[in-house]
Amino acid sequence: MMQIDSLAKRLLFNTVRVDTVLDDGSEGSGTAFVINHAHPRGNFLFVVTNRHLVEGVRQGGLVFTQKKNGQPAIGRRFQLNIEEFPQAWFLHPDPTVDLAVVPLRPLEEAARERGVELYYHAIDTRLVPDARQLGAFDALEEVLFIGYPSGVWDQVNLMPIMRRGTTATPMALDFEGRAEFLIDAAVYPGSSGSPVFVVSPEGLRKTFGAHKFFFAGVVAAVFFREEANRLASMPVPANLGATTIGSEMIDLGLVIKSSAVVDLVEAYLRKWKE
Repeated sequence: MMQIDSLAKRLLFNTVRVDTVLDDGSEGSGTAFVINHAHPRGNFLFVVTNRHLVEGVRQGGLVFTQKKNGQPAIGRRFQLNIEEFPQAWFLHPDPTVDLAVVPLRPLEEAARERGVELYYHAIDTRLVPDARQLGAFDALEEVLFIGYPSGVWDQVNLMPIMRRGTTATPMALDFEGRAEFLIDAAVYPGSSGSPVFVVSPEGLRKTFGAHKFFFAGVVAAVFFREEANRLASMPVPANLGATTIGSEMIDLGLVIKSSAVVDLVEAYLRKWKE
């Protein structure tokens, strides 16, 4: 039995696997994760993923590890199938921002009605770097992201795959004028929706009293080299069959900055203000 006694082990339980059947009948998979957002009305829990993972879906479900006596029941799977899957998600008000959220509490209540407790560790939005902290990062920083690349995971123990890389563009800048940055890392179908963490340099921790990891963003797209020797970015597909024949991934991933996740949650809370 694995003891959840370190930050890295807790990161394994940030993510939730997304299994879908698309409108064309093909099966897909992707990544979602749980966040906790402090608000004047209280703390709110959400599941976050990419917009393109929930649109055009015939049916979908989220795969959790069950909880027993406050600990993860490693290998005990519980899949929450959501009726009218695309309609359940709240999309970012800006249609060009590839993010969607669904409140976690109703999903937990549905699980409890079936006698199941869900085990997860939420990413606190207080780990989102502010402008001053972003400016303190170097142009090249180490990143860690967690998900289900090409649908690969430990099916017996229900564990996601942890991968490393580096920033490829400075996080302090908005890549191509959008709240995004690039990472130099192996991003594959299924990685879409993966949370990205940046390892906080020692100097930054001394200056700001920062955490070991910052929540930097969400994987949304991958760059391809096409046959005409032209580079293009496209949303990370949910299934391998969605990739373009004759194209090759060049290990550059596009990450939506975590501040956009906070904006989306705040937009949801404004809409459903009591």
